[in-house]
Amino acid sequence: MRVRNAIALLILSGACSLAAAQSPWQPLPKVAPAPADNPTTAAKVELGSMLFFDPRFSSTGTVSCFSCHNVMEGGDDHRPTSIGVHGQVGGRNAPTVWNAAFHSVQFWDGRAPSLEEQAKGPPVNPIEMGMPSLTGVIGRIAAIPGYKPYFERAFGSGDVVTMDNAAKAIAAYERTLITPDSAYDRFVRGDEKALSAQQRTGMDKFLSTGCMSCHQGATFAGPALPAGTGFFMKFPLFEASPYVAQYTLTQDQGREAATGVATDKGMWRVPTLRNLTYTAPYMHNGMVKSLPEAVKVMASTQLNVSLADSDAADIAAFLESMSGPFPKQTMPRLPATPGDLIGTGAE
Repeated sequence: MRVRNAIALLILSGACSLAAAQSPWQPLPKVAPAPADNPTTAAKVELGSMLFFDPRFSSTGTVSCFSCHNVMEGGDDHRPTSIGVHGQVGGRNAPTVWNAAFHSVQFWDGRAPSLEEQAKGPPVNPIEMGMPSLTGVIGRIAAIPGYKPYFERAFGSGDVVTMDNAAKAIAAYERTLITPDSAYDRFVRGDEKALSAQQRTGMDKFLSTGCMSCHQGATFAGPALPAGTGFFMKFPLFEASPYVAQYTLTQDQGREAATGVATDKGMWRVPTLRNLTYTAPYMHNGMVKSLPEAVKVMASTQLNVSLADSDAADIAAFLESMSGPFPKQTMPRLPATPGDLIGTGAE
């Protein structure tokens, strides 16, 4: 039954390449790819880090990218759903920013085709950062004189303090947020002692249960695809699973909310399985608190398989092996707020 379910989902996805079938275990690349129009440079990364940590991107001057994506830990905020300006609560769990550089689309519903476009979304979301427009966002940054030298070092002279360049800088910084040296990666590269006995058992069960029908590739988020081409799956697939009602898994319409296309109802970008140790709670609504429980939920809702506690524990142990060391992060010193901006929400 498990093999049949796995094969059926592979056929449904239509995205399992021959290469993936021949060599399913792939280490994470040690450098994230960058688009031709935004090569990664040290100057862009420095500027992007500053903007990522700067709460002046928000209408209240209190919410930054870092607020929901804590890169000093797991790249999320450990809330079921995130809190934005004025204490408003969002509808979805914050995905980790770690290794997001390897995704072909961004957000749970894949509505952003790149990190650059993703960076433009939260500032003007009325719940998240609450700015009225992107023009207003970059206008506030441009009004802070200390930012201009950083933009010029990153993008040259002239009218370079633009929203497009700000988004490019944030994306460049985020492409440094990768964790390519987990125990799993070392094992796949040939270190047979990198995984414990339980993790190796879990690795076998992960494959035999059918988890890889969706969670393929180096990020376990689906096969490598061209930028802007997302890998989506129906969730939950088996709505008779008792977990569907227990964790209210069908209340959110998924990708349909972004596209307005009826056939996108319940479709979601397949999330990465890396660094799950650091990103509880789980699922798009943050309703599942433990990793073994999340394993059982996914097996039931996606593969129609009821896992024993011991099997779920073994698979969870394998998933924990995908948590890699994080590159050191340093809180940036931000340019000072001019006095004439005090009282505008930008301080």
